[in-house]
Amino acid sequence: MSQTTLTDRHVGAPDPETPKAAPRPHATRTAILKALGYSALTVFALLYLFPFIIQIGTSFKTDSDATANPLNPIPSNFTTAAYQQLFQQDFGLWFTNSVVVALFVTAGRVFFDSLAGYALARLRFRGRGAVTLAIVVTLAVPGVVLLIPKFLIIKQLGMYDTYSGMILPLVADAAGVFIMKNFFESIPVSLEEAAKLDGAGVFRTFWSVVLPVAKPALITITIIAFQSSWNELPHFLVSRASPETNTLTTGVAGLLTGALGAGNRYPLKLAAAVLMTIPVALMFFVFQKRIISGSLEGAVKE
Repeated sequence: MSQTTLTDRHVGAPDPETPKAAPRPHATRTAILKALGYSALTVFALLYLFPFIIQIGTSFKTDSDATANPLNPIPSNFTTAAYQQLFQQDFGLWFTNSVVVALFVTAGRVFFDSLAGYALARLRFRGRGAVTLAIVVTLAVPGVVLLIPKFLIIKQLGMYDTYSGMILPLVADAAGVFIMKNFFESIPVSLEEAAKLDGAGVFRTFWSVVLPVAKPALITITIIAFQSSWNELPHFLVSRASPETNTLTTGVAGLLTGALGAGNRYPLKLAAAVLMTIPVALMFFVFQKRIISGSLEGAVKE
């Protein structure tokens, strides 16, 4: 009897009478928590995006529709009247001025912030600690406090209501210097020592060896500089006055507080906001994967 039973059964075959293993409570709890987490993130993402959806939808509404249904992003009567009215103004001039100022300010900040950051990170000179402390303290000073001194200096130097008066005070900032300094300090000194052995000077070492490695930090500075100069308003209010030097921020602000500012004018205001947002949004989406990270992108291979 025992012999037949042994031959009929395959060694290692599962016993058909053995019940299947029940799902582990820990795995079920983990799956539930993960689902709840993703659901919460989805809700927060929708809440964050909803104002942008309203902004785009309202820009294609009529004034009466936007006033009657401010939270409904779907226009009752689709129209581009707000955009047409916007381009009947000097919107093209404002856009051009903003592009010129933003490009020069961005280029200046990338160059001067990286130079200052490298000097504070690598060069040894008297007062280096005091300069670093001054830069950190500058970060705590509200920008509005400096508006009147900026106006007086620009006026005294004869740069008022000119491109130079709008650009030069913005070509360097303490935050950019601080970011570049911290990134340069994370780069191994061995990279620069090899260049110095080949006879490269300080600037050549900085330009040809260190700066290519600092690409993540440079892209971060580029995004921050372009965004801040594109959206700048207080500085342009005190550094210029004529309509020919209006940027998008000052032009739209004047437009909405002038004759066309009567009433709610939601479509006109949000149409201007949509057009002003596009360049910054495009720049962010293009470079979002290259924003500063902790890695050196293979600068040192062991």
